[in-house]
Amino acid sequence: QVQLVESGGGLVQAGGSLRLSCSASGIIFGSNVMTWYRQAPGKQRELVALSTSAGVTNYADFVKGRFTMSRDNAKTMMYLQMNSLKPEDTAVYYCRVVVGPTGYWGRGTQVTVSS
Repeated sequence: QVQLVESGGGLVQAGGSLRLSCSASGIIFGSNVMTWYRQAPGKQRELVALSTSAGVTNYADFVKGRFTMSRDNAKTMMYLQMNSLKPEDTAVYYCRVVVGPTGYWGRGTQVTVSS
């Protein structure tokens, strides 16, 4: 059974940094598409960053230059380093992993950025 657990969220002032982690179990990393999404109150869930099995990472325009996604296949962990945070980055952040035809979600971690 695949399980994803996010951690590292919290309250931070604008301009600050947080590092989110996503721990995966029941899956062997390496050939999976991994993503970070976020959902702000009253808004649709949106893609933040995507890492392909080839090691290519793409970012949404609104986080380019500020967020960095990484993965540790041996530890089945993925990370999202978030710098220069803005109040509009406030959201619940979710990790997602695609295994074959199925996408799995974590339960999310709250990030709140105060102005």
